[in-house]
Amino acid sequence: MLIRDAEIHGEGRADLRIDGHLVTAIGTLEPRAGEPVIKAHGGALLPGLHDHHIHLAALAVRDASVPCGPPEITDIGGLSAALSQPGKGWLRGINFCESIVGGTLPDARMLDRMVPDRPVRLQHRTGRMWFLNSSALAELLDRAAPPPGLEREHGRFTGRLFDEDRWLQDTLGSTPPDFAAVSARLAAFGVTGLTDMSPGNDPGMARHFGQEVAAGKLKQNTVLAGALSLAGAAQEGWRLGPAKLHLHESALPDFDETCRWISQAHAQGRAVAVHCVTEVELVFTLALLEASGSLDGDRVEHASIVSPDLAASMADLGLHACVQPQFVHERGDRYLAQVEPRHHPDLYRLRSLRDAGIVLAGGSDGPYGSVDPWAAMKAAVRRLTRSGTPFTPDEALTAEQALALYLADPLDLSRRRRIAVGEPADLCLLARPWHEARERLDSQDVRITVASGRVIHQRVDQPPVERFARTETATA
Repeated sequence: MLIRDAEIHGEGRADLRIDGHLVTAIGTLEPRAGEPVIKAHGGALLPGLHDHHIHLAALAVRDASVPCGPPEITDIGGLSAALSQPGKGWLRGINFCESIVGGTLPDARMLDRMVPDRPVRLQHRTGRMWFLNSSALAELLDRAAPPPGLEREHGRFTGRLFDEDRWLQDTLGSTPPDFAAVSARLAAFGVTGLTDMSPGNDPGMARHFGQEVAAGKLKQNTVLAGALSLAGAAQEGWRLGPAKLHLHESALPDFDETCRWISQAHAQGRAVAVHCVTEVELVFTLALLEASGSLDGDRVEHASIVSPDLAASMADLGLHACVQPQFVHERGDRYLAQVEPRHHPDLYRLRSLRDAGIVLAGGSDGPYGSVDPWAAMKAAVRRLTRSGTPFTPDEALTAEQALALYLADPLDLSRRRRIAVGEPADLCLLARPWHEARERLDSQDVRITVASGRVIHQRVDQPPVERFARTETATA
């Protein structure tokens, strides 16, 4: 394949040839006989974007679920209406936020008043909690013994289920979902790679990822983070990523046992990726890594609240951070209203972390955040909430720095992927040059996405002569 007259990232205006899955030539190139030719017309040609923190299975099942939180649902009346779906089987609600019911966590009795005649499971927006009505409780407990995370008060189960996704899946007999639709959606954003950060990823889930790749349903280059047991799984269609540690401030794990777990991960040659959305979780993480020793590539996921002192400690330990810039836009108004003002400067830092020497990469946390990396880049540059309120604007990045968040090598976040001869042909072709695209940061500018040398997306909202990005068959 030959891409002609592209504004190649880091190279300037030139032609580019792809043979197999590699870039094999850059310069002024003549088409070969029968070679497909894409006319770029000076559009920016970028390395394909990589989502460094996503939960693909949860994203795939979201489309079959009912939105039960902001911005769609903002009060208890809206929640009740959303759950009033016709049918008799299981109803799955997602993105619930306790603010819509006065700051409380719902129990079975509350949900029974809304849906008394069918089983309901309602997922908290963090993905860490499920809320069950009485019908759902009865059906689940008829199939399996209650797990430790099923809350009990005064001798009865409340319907609140904490950190028991695997039990819920096993009890319901759930099978992993088809990835074709979400893979296509990501490709339309120019995403050619992803790192799945689900802590429950194990050899069984890895087999499913491999099967989806083999079937042509999952088209992105995939890295799997997750359990220690992943290290023993056959890497067919995926590469091994960090060991994932999901901390919860309300129930922090035993310190010594967790240090041993980190040492085991490091002995496998794997970095650890630690979920940190509170200051306490970050302090605990830093203490763990100081005690067990850090490994190049150890990373903090989210880095939601980071004081200057903690940022300095992260830098001293050589930690990387995977950030979600879009949360400032999506949730910023709520943060400003609910978080103590003294903590506002520490929320979702970007520039100051970068200036402290901390390597940054960008991830969506999908489905718990938007999976559009261009929206995240725009949020990183503008630092505005949904209502247009400035949110620590001194933490803003330039457009180039925001783009760089998605160009990191997933196995070495300190290395930026580039377009060069011999590099993988993972590419994102825009419909306009970078000096125009950087002012927009809009996914509508993505024209063609190439992963491992194959076109996995082409924009079709063009006249027929432009379809397949003006691909032509060259003549001798």
